[in-house]
Amino acid sequence: MSVSGDHSNSVFANVIQAPEDPILGVTVAYNKDPSPDKLNLGVGAYRTEEGKPLVLNVVRKSEQLLVNDPSRVKEYLPITGLADFNKLSAKLIFGADSVAIQENRVATVQCLSGTGSLRVGGEFLARHYHERTIYIPQPTWGNHPKVFTLAGLSVKTYRYYNPNTRGLDFEGLLEDLGNAPIGAIVLLHACAHNPTGVDPTSDQWEHIRLLMRSKGLLPFFDSAYQGFASGSLDADALSVRMFVADGGECLTAQSYAKNMGLYGERVGALSIVCKTAEVATRVESQLKLVIRPMYSNPPIHGASIVATVLKDRDMYDEWTVELKAMADRIISMRKQLFDALQARGTPGDWSHILKQIGMFTFTGLNADQVAYMRKEYHIYMTSDGRISMAGLSSRTVPHLADAIHAAISNVA
Repeated sequence: MSVSGDHSNSVFANVIQAPEDPILGVTVAYNKDPSPDKLNLGVGAYRTEEGKPLVLNVVRKSEQLLVNDPSRVKEYLPITGLADFNKLSAKLIFGADSVAIQENRVATVQCLSGTGSLRVGGEFLARHYHERTIYIPQPTWGNHPKVFTLAGLSVKTYRYYNPNTRGLDFEGLLEDLGNAPIGAIVLLHACAHNPTGVDPTSDQWEHIRLLMRSKGLLPFFDSAYQGFASGSLDADALSVRMFVADGGECLTAQSYAKNMGLYGERVGALSIVCKTAEVATRVESQLKLVIRPMYSNPPIHGASIVATVLKDRDMYDEWTVELKAMADRIISMRKQLFDALQARGTPGDWSHILKQIGMFTFTGLNADQVAYMRKEYHIYMTSDGRISMAGLSSRTVPHLADAIHAAISNVA
């Protein structure tokens, strides 16, 4: 008989301790810090001015309607998910007047938020697309390379961010995509690029579109922030709609984590725009074969919330107002932080804080400066210097500005 606590006979004795997730690990370290001044700018979730999580009023209303509906049951959804949710999600991202939707050329399936949508799309491409290389921007969200590698694709990068200008490396981007093999898949952030907050202009998007279509590159959009970046659902879908309007094919992964605050409900959709309705039908049939052995079918509650909001005009309008309020608060935090750094005479040009868009700002701080701010000021962020603007408030901006000023002044 083995002695309690003796693990030598465990069949898992050779399993090594895995490293913390670089993003989620920030929160783990933050939670262990007893300092009353601690500040978590690593989490990719919206916070109010008081630093609290927010449940939208329109979401609470939707849930109340669902709870009070005696006809609602807890049966399994189809493999593809809630039909209303899928139709309304495609309409939200592609536009109410989308020709692709009118011609039934879009195959949409409900997935487990943005991550699940990317994974299902990646696995579908690995099985059915002739080119198994996907180009992702450098840098990008830390989960992208893992998701696509495990889905069976080969991951390569294209230049995206210029650390010298703290803006877009447009020439590098065009050169790298121009050198990509014909037919390669290209991951594009629809808006509010994570982690940099740097987006192409509409003219630059048009250049990217022309180049990609000329080489037969397949666009795969990750849309995690529609409406959450600028406050406008239509403006934040511009890049996707440009590619759909030219009649070409593309994939889009949608998440409702940020723009409806449904983080823990894991609500998302994958839409594949095809050349014909007949192709779309066959694509959907194969998406079912990807999903069935993975998680069988998606959860019903979050998708029902979204569908309830999107199909009711009054609730939809209320949502857009709440959505704009969140986006506007983040924009306000950018201005307050920029002004605070200017007031302190912090060395360097900080205008990128105003130019970047969405939840995150790529500060330009290096890993040593980030470590200094954690040790001396109890401010937590990812080691690449990315901060969540949604984690800031008018009360905490001065503390962050002091820390950045000290880090820039004391750490090379």
